[in-house]
Amino acid sequence: MTRRSHIHIGIGGWVYEPWRGSFYPPGLAQRRELEYASRKLTSIEINGTYYGSQKPESFAKWREETPEGFVFAVKGPRFATNRRVLAEAGASIERFFTSGVMELKEKLGPINWQFLPTKKFEAGDLEDFLKLLPKTLDGTAIRHALEVRHESFNTPDFIALARQYGVAIVMAVDSPHPRISESTAPFIYARIMGTVESESSGYAEADLRKWADQVLQWTNETAREVFLYVISGFKTRNPAAAMAILARIPPA
Repeated sequence: MTRRSHIHIGIGGWVYEPWRGSFYPPGLAQRRELEYASRKLTSIEINGTYYGSQKPESFAKWREETPEGFVFAVKGPRFATNRRVLAEAGASIERFFTSGVMELKEKLGPINWQFLPTKKFEAGDLEDFLKLLPKTLDGTAIRHALEVRHESFNTPDFIALARQYGVAIVMAVDSPHPRISESTAPFIYARIMGTVESESSGYAEADLRKWADQVLQWTNETAREVFLYVISGFKTRNPAAAMAILARIPPA
């Protein structure tokens, strides 16, 4: 794999009205927005799957509309993570993986399992959940990431458990959520949330360079794939920020 094939940088979703005219060219048909975005970025995090099931035909269509080498991260359903007893999430997890997500095929990236800010770390409870996550399906390796939002997860016990099961810990940056930077999987998953309206590219030049350098450091020092998404903040600027970071990463 080349350096660039290890690096996936993008945004959350692709349907957002303020992007029409600021990111998407004026007059671009809405049905062509994914086609356009996937040629400016190298990855997109699908968020709609967090709220409800999508159709197999939709996943297949998204795969077909995007270029070779493009990768989707996918949010796991909230019905699996927003519960008191995680061991009871098995049916929701199975339903998610049989809903059509595997139609993404080679463009399926990590699954992001996002927990509520009120969900506290309980080792046994979380391990029961991790045991439910499939490692392979239909001959395809499935990668998992945990986005935790309660400070109780910022502990060596959680990091050890994530490493034991080979799941990544989502690195939340520019946010009130705990930032846990340890690498626990063969890939890095980061979500940066600090874009501002006053900067045309969402971040100041020094910050754009910092993130490009950080991505290069991750790939050069650890040989891990990197998934970095510009999320939240001043959302209108997020595509510009993602493109600016990508532009500061040399192809080789």
